Amino acid sequence: MTQLRVDQLAGHLQQSLVPVYFIHGDEPLLVNECADAIRAAARAQGYSDRQVFSVEAGFDWNSLLAASDSLSLFAERRILELRLPGGKPGKEGAQILRDYAQRPAEDTLLLMTSAKLEAAARRSKWVLALDQAGVSIAVWPVDSAQLPAWIDHRMRTHGMRASREALELIAGRVEGNLLAAAQEIEKLYLLHGAGDVDVDTVSELVADSARYDIFGLVDAALAGDAAYAQRILSGLRGEGVDPVLVLWALSREIRSLTAMARQLQGGSLSQVLASNKVWDKRKPQVSAALKRIRGRQWWQLLQRCARLDRVIKGRSAGSAWDELLQLTLSLAGLNALKVSA
Repeated sequence: MTQLRVDQLAGHLQQSLVPVYFIHGDEPLLVNECADAIRAAARAQGYSDRQVFSVEAGFDWNSLLAASDSLSLFAERRILELRLPGGKPGKEGAQILRDYAQRPAEDTLLLMTSAKLEAAARRSKWVLALDQAGVSIAVWPVDSAQLPAWIDHRMRTHGMRASREALELIAGRVEGNLLAAAQEIEKLYLLHGAGDVDVDTVSELVADSARYDIFGLVDAALAGDAAYAQRILSGLRGEGVDPVLVLWALSREIRSLTAMARQLQGGSLSQVLASNKVWDKRKPQVSAALKRIRGRQWWQLLQRCARLDRVIKGRSAGSAWDELLQLTLSLAGLNALKVSA
């Protein structure tokens, strides 16, 4: 069994290739780059025939078996590429993958890419079988603390040396979007070339590629990050998002949390989160909001949602975006809750 980090793959590919490569993770740029590196290494070693299979609803797993059993007509060696976007092959697929891993086809390299695997899936028999047959590469997101170093490494491969301030500015503008970061680095290289890059150059050439989305707004407000929530809201407004969609997301969350707040009167926080099926990833934000906002304050937030609905529909005076900002900041705990009649 061989499990590699992304940064270990290049060294591994300088050696003999193994029959199976399994790449899984939710960072498309890194997954695709790992797959590209494996394809290039395979072509260099004579794997010139390639068949691609994408697992979607109704996928015929026997087609993969038929391909593995048939001989290549055009090349001595070939690549069978299997794409599993959902990360779940189903019962039939899991069995076929186990069978294949136990007896890989000769002169064939199976390159499989998948979405992030949940903890239970990583312990499943089909995943363990693939690990034992070849190499498994788990692709993890680059967190905000590591992003400047990731950008620095990538810029150095282009012969660019950025100042600390320039790296932090790029990281702040792409906000975790590695694809956006890679594109901005390519643009910097084309416009600036190799050499030293300072913060003024970045300010001039790098666009603000932050990903603004409604659900990110909700999570930022729940976590109490008022400044970030305000920035996302401003981005949504700039992108022309309909205020009714923003209100829908906020009010839905507030209604859910109001019900949880009532349940807290007779149960523990962990019990309430479990009974409402709150995802583990969201538990910190939801818990923070429930601890920060109590009792009648939730009712006041619901009142504010009702008023905002009237403003959006033109039945009450006011600015929808100003009201959305006040609602967002209140949910984040920045200001006192006041409701206009």
